[in-house]
Amino acid sequence: MTDRLQDRRIETVRRHMALEITHDWDGVIATFAHPRYELLGPGTVFDGEEAVRRYFCASRVPFPDQGNEVIAIAADGDTVLVEFWLTGTHLGPLQLGGRTLEPTGRTFKVRMAATFEFAPGSDLIVCERPYYDQNAVLKALDLLS
Repeated sequence: MTDRLQDRRIETVRRHMALEITHDWDGVIATFAHPRYELLGPGTVFDGEEAVRRYFCASRVPFPDQGNEVIAIAADGDTVLVEFWLTGTHLGPLQLGGRTLEPTGRTFKVRMAATFEFAPGSDLIVCERPYYDQNAVLKALDLLS
């Protein structure tokens, strides 16, 4: 694999993450060959454009200002690895295990990692896999001890 392809893949991931912050869902979808998220924290999979768009909408209800700050990024084979800070403010209702946690106005900043998988020879994403502990956000918001 050429370094140029790896550089393009890293740029695709940077653009993807920046577009998520601005809620440019059409732009985010355009970074995929096939939209797919596998959330390794809760073990949920969103496969296809419709499912991924539903995920975007649902995840931004409690945290409309959700953002990310890249700490480190590297390409390895058909994968781009990213370590980042996930940030946000609890401004909307948070659905959790059949109950609703009302907005607290509190902010959070938790460290996460994600892999972005690419088809061989392509600079379009075929799967994003964020790795995180869902309880880390709840602890950061003082909703869990």
